[in-house]
Amino acid sequence: MSAPLQTLKILDFSTLLPGPYASMMLADLGADVIRIEAPNRPDLTRLLPPIAADGQSAQHALLNRSKRSLGLNLKSPEAVQIVQQLVAAGYDIVLEQFRPGVMDRLGVGYEALRAICPSLIFGSLTGYGQTGPYKERAGHDVNYLALSGLLSFYGRSTPTQPPPPLPVQVADIGGGSLHLVIGLLAAVIRRQATGEGGRLDIAMHDGALAWNALGAAKWLVSGENPAPETEVLNGGSFYDLYQTKDGRFLSVGSLEPKFWQGFCRAIGHEELFTPGLDFTVSNQQSFKAHIRAAIQAKTLAEWQAIFAKLDVCVEPVLTTEEALTHPQTAAREMVVAVSVGDGRSQPQIASPIKLSDHTPAYPFTGTALGAHTQEILSTLGYTPAQIEALAAQEVVAYPPTD
Repeated sequence: MSAPLQTLKILDFSTLLPGPYASMMLADLGADVIRIEAPNRPDLTRLLPPIAADGQSAQHALLNRSKRSLGLNLKSPEAVQIVQQLVAAGYDIVLEQFRPGVMDRLGVGYEALRAICPSLIFGSLTGYGQTGPYKERAGHDVNYLALSGLLSFYGRSTPTQPPPPLPVQVADIGGGSLHLVIGLLAAVIRRQATGEGGRLDIAMHDGALAWNALGAAKWLVSGENPAPETEVLNGGSFYDLYQTKDGRFLSVGSLEPKFWQGFCRAIGHEELFTPGLDFTVSNQQSFKAHIRAAIQAKTLAEWQAIFAKLDVCVEPVLTTEEALTHPQTAAREMVVAVSVGDGRSQPQIASPIKLSDHTPAYPFTGTALGAHTQEILSTLGYTPAQIEALAAQEVVAYPPTD
């Protein structure tokens, strides 16, 4: 079976995490992605340790796998012409992550490129979108989450200090990358039906706000703000994490009656089970005191042996190493070896998207800046001498040959 997205040709101008994560998802499913990167302003993920044996950051190598790299100085007219030629050659999906107006000033904005390709799909991913009073405002994941209201009911109800930032970039990936991919594919489907392209305006703040769906629904109807440890799923019920005798943690999610009864029986407190479970915070706190004491009486390994035989929604809190070497991870083939060239490979997290009769392919890890510049320009008809001249003028960039 052919790759699901093999007909998509994408120019990716994004950097850091949100845009590259989105285009990685598309490349994993077969899209032809050319990543355009400024030689004088390299992506900062290239600097993140650890650095692998091929000299590339492991995190950059993951986010930019299977994408060809074109080193291009967009401040030069010749570079703008190259982008125009690529759009004319069929790269009719553009992904960018600059602040509003930057692509227009560079000469590669939506209107300029749509004049070349009327069916162009142009996806902009920004912090606050193309409109509104914050459209020019800088931001990062923690800021978008703060403004979305999500952080207001994260943490404990009597903290001695504020809770730490979340360990994964929820607004960047969940609010930004995923919504961008969904929007792009929706635009592709519409274009297939009507021939029309269009512009996508995806804001990470919008996405984070959308992820606050349950909290928003509560306030919009009742006027009540969610707070830490007041909701069923944020620590206000027995649905929580509990410390074991050896300082590890168990996650307990036994919400349904059959799971709750089995859990109570497993920890030796079957008297806690009632068919009509009361989820009010005051009632839950008495449950939690018994649960804490019971869980602290045994080590994580002892609890794992007990709950391995039970279907009650209880699992250990694993380290990243334990998660990556877990039998379920192996069975789902969620760690793959991706080529770095010269017969070597690097282990990476695989695509979580499983399709019948199709296995995602990962031709190579993220490469050095401009690794495919000569190859891409050659397909546009540039001769080696012309490419060398453009490099001398600092219009394009590619790694030096050994």
